[in-house]
Amino acid sequence: MELKDYITILRKRWLSIVLTTVLGGALAAGFSLAAPERYTATTQLYVSVQGGQTTDDLLQGSSFTQKQVTSYTRIVTSPLVLNPVIDQLGLGGRAEDLAAEVSASSPLNTSLINVNVTAANPAIAAATADAIAAKFKDVIGELETPTNGTSSAVKVSVVRPATAPTAPSSPNLKMNVVVGLFVGLVLGIGIAVLRELLNTRVRDSEDVARVTDTSVIGAIGYDEDAPRHPLIVQSNPHSQRSEAFRRLRTNLQFLDIADRPHSIVVTSSLPGEGKSTTAINVAITLADAGSRVALVDADLRRPSVAKYMGIEGSAGLTTVLIGRATVDDVIQPWGTGQLHVLPSGQVPPNPSELLGSVSMAQLLQELTESYDMVIVDTPPLLPVTDAAILAKLTGGALLVVGADKLHRNQLDESVGALHTVGARILGIVLNRQPRKQGDAYTYYDYAPGSGTTPSHTKGAGRKRRRRPAAGTSRSTAPVGGPATTAEPSTADDPSESSIYSS
Repeated sequence: MELKDYITILRKRWLSIVLTTVLGGALAAGFSLAAPERYTATTQLYVSVQGGQTTDDLLQGSSFTQKQVTSYTRIVTSPLVLNPVIDQLGLGGRAEDLAAEVSASSPLNTSLINVNVTAANPAIAAATADAIAAKFKDVIGELETPTNGTSSAVKVSVVRPATAPTAPSSPNLKMNVVVGLFVGLVLGIGIAVLRELLNTRVRDSEDVARVTDTSVIGAIGYDEDAPRHPLIVQSNPHSQRSEAFRRLRTNLQFLDIADRPHSIVVTSSLPGEGKSTTAINVAITLADAGSRVALVDADLRRPSVAKYMGIEGSAGLTTVLIGRATVDDVIQPWGTGQLHVLPSGQVPPNPSELLGSVSMAQLLQELTESYDMVIVDTPPLLPVTDAAILAKLTGGALLVVGADKLHRNQLDESVGALHTVGARILGIVLNRQPRKQGDAYTYYDYAPGSGTTPSHTKGAGRKRRRRPAAGTSRSTAPVGGPATTAEPSTADDPSESSIYSS
């Protein structure tokens, strides 16, 4: 990860980092307030060598004491010193327990010894420190007494007696809060970075770029109202999502001008990423731009185009593939007449075989010769192979990726599935992308009631393009998209229960 990646993480997860930092400081403050107060008393000793008349003798004595002081500091906490102090003051306990409350140190290049004693009572701490200093003098005198009976040359003097402290040495509230805030900050940043590393969901174009070199040619913002209004280009033509679909249409029109595909498969990796609504809205925007468009519902497992667009779906693609009707018999005009929809028809028991048949290839060839653009809605790539089969037969695939729904390894598997069959990936559409304040396309989000009427409603209710063949049953339901609702009621499609029950 680069520096900009860490900055992005901090900006994205700043709230959790702040909360963790504050929590660390609060825990430290709570611990400090709950901890019992402890007082530390200090006494200072000076070690010197008696005797010596010349300067050399004094220098040697000073050097000797500085070397010995290091050993003397260890003797301060020894049972030889502490046991008599415990008996003298009636402290109780063992020397090891008292040693945990006593510390001795010597400043560098000095003959001084600082003895610190911590206790719950300041007076006891001072009395214990003085008692340890007095006993330490006696112990050193005994240890340094020569065997010939002469007096010890080492002298220990108390230069700073202990006094009862007026303020507790612990807990240090300010220091503990600062340490708690720092630990909370480090922990918060660490958790944020770890979550980012462990989160493999595809959220933006940068995550897509980590998996494939295929360009993101469209980004559709998230709208919680989208399931109720899937045909957003018709129901709310001035919304942000409608403009996003128009930008996607423009990108498709300028895609590979020298070898522009005339048939496009729209698919996704998993169900629920918005492939069907993307296919429908792209088809509508292409028709709005003046292109003659054929929208084919090739999702023969869970078809949804007929339901979303309010047309008859009992006869359609499967009817043509099994030879019971021609394309002209079952394809239905929608809106102004520039868009024609071929629904899926009845759900067959062998979808993959039908979609990979010669009849399907011939049908796609016929449609590409009759229309400027053919949009084919297919099942997701990972559960079944239908989309990969059709992507090979068409000009390429448009892969819809649901932001924060798909993992990077799943996207990589889908791209690999298309590459395996030699299919061409035209681009990736990032759907359900969370909107951010200040997005450029918010300019287009006009207020309702601007006086503009969706062009699709003008041709609603027109007759079908051709008369059905003899003996072919046709519905009399209106074929144009409804002017005010995006999803028809059950009464508009009496055969809906038989079509979608599987």
